[in-house]
Amino acid sequence: MSRSENDRPLLIDRIDEEEEERAYDDTEKVHIVRDEDDNERDLEYGVGCGGAPPFSWRKLWLFTGPGFLMSIAFLDPGNLEGDLQAGAVAGYSLLWLLMWATAMGLLVQLLSARLGVATGRHLAELCREEYPTWAGMVLWVMAELALIGSDIQEVIGSAIAIKILTNGLLPLWAGVIITALDCFVFLFLENYGIRKLEAVFAVLIGTMAVAFAWMFGQAKPSGSELLVGILVPKLSSRTIQKAVGVVGCIIMPHNVFLHSALVQSREVNKRQRYRVQEAINYYTIESTIALIVSFMINLFVTTVFAKGFYNTDLADSIGLVNAGQYLQDKYGGGLFPILYIWGIGLLAAGQSSTITGTYAGQFIMGGFLNFKMKKWLRALITRSCAIIPTIIVALVFDSSEATLDVLNEWLNVLQSIQIPFALIPLLCLVSKEQIMGSFKIGPFYQTIAWLVAALVIMINGYLLLEFFSSEVSGVIYTGFVTVFTASYGAFIVYLIARGINFTPWRFKAES
Repeated sequence: MSRSENDRPLLIDRIDEEEEERAYDDTEKVHIVRDEDDNERDLEYGVGCGGAPPFSWRKLWLFTGPGFLMSIAFLDPGNLEGDLQAGAVAGYSLLWLLMWATAMGLLVQLLSARLGVATGRHLAELCREEYPTWAGMVLWVMAELALIGSDIQEVIGSAIAIKILTNGLLPLWAGVIITALDCFVFLFLENYGIRKLEAVFAVLIGTMAVAFAWMFGQAKPSGSELLVGILVPKLSSRTIQKAVGVVGCIIMPHNVFLHSALVQSREVNKRQRYRVQEAINYYTIESTIALIVSFMINLFVTTVFAKGFYNTDLADSIGLVNAGQYLQDKYGGGLFPILYIWGIGLLAAGQSSTITGTYAGQFIMGGFLNFKMKKWLRALITRSCAIIPTIIVALVFDSSEATLDVLNEWLNVLQSIQIPFALIPLLCLVSKEQIMGSFKIGPFYQTIAWLVAALVIMINGYLLLEFFSSEVSGVIYTGFVTVFTASYGAFIVYLIARGINFTPWRFKAES
């Protein structure tokens, strides 16, 4: 049975919504105020209207929030460590790559937002609905592993900041527990409305911006070198590994799942096409602004360490654990010691990213498993999955900076492995009319998106190859890595092949 383009419902309309776990209940969503022009437009065109209403600053403000929560993943402690190491080792020469990597991340996140707005489902839910059960379970396990790896880094980063700000009075494991408890306090604010929680994130992002801008002002980096670093691409054999790291840490698997859920916190009538287009337009503007802010913060961190440690003997030994003390030794105390400024910025990054990690964990678990449970209970489960191994890590590695850095490398590898399992389903879903209706992306956008995805996957593949070639030895380990690599590659090929010849398995009989 065929329908006209304007009347064709999205695939999701065929599902009984009462039986499904939802990202947000209707009572939790932010109401988008409609003006007189909107009401006249509804009367004149009805539900089939295609174009979006004129731009409104008021509506942009109401749609502002999800993009800034999404941008936290670009500012987590793992990214900050990548920034400081890139600055110390490569100076200003990788700023151009940081800018373009952020642009690639923006492209992926806009696709995630588009998927969530157009379908009314987030990526985890759609993976459960559109893939066979076995494949969906594999994707769920991979997403959970990526989230746990990211969460450990974020919680450890926050614990390091607490240790700095208490002059070492509180050990790493105590900072981990405080971070875990703080996370629940912040999540409690959601009971007072999503806008209150978004306001907390705005304060944390503002804290990061002020702290790292203050450091930037104290360091006084070269303006001309900074501009050349942004505008002139440059790579060398010494900086290639840091360059790969800059790109590799921008795409966070759990963030792709998260953004597709966050955009559903606004009230959008999906049966009115121009309402959907309006939401997509505002989310595009908001996400772009959010990632410009995140780029500036990352730039501040990179240039501070480029100014202070590039071409020095300390460049190769700087990590998240000792960065504060190195900054203090280099730039001194001043009106407010730079060690504590760094600690405040790092604490804001760690706290905000752990909250979004918990948030993402709720959506991933609820989406893949369709669990219906209270949010606080789901948050407790997802938080425990990361906090327990993090406390173990803190107790074991508290006294060894070098060992903690090695662990961080393994966690980066763990997350790099998961990237295809978020990107490939996303690109397959947003390209299909039976999923997206008239909001599917066109051939040109598809080509750009797949090229970006291929580049990110190849870069992370290079990281994995370099890491395993240096860390793995022995017949048993080599055999294990070989079997794992073959299985890993086969599943990626399956996901791509299924995307090319895609027919939703649950609704195949209806097509």
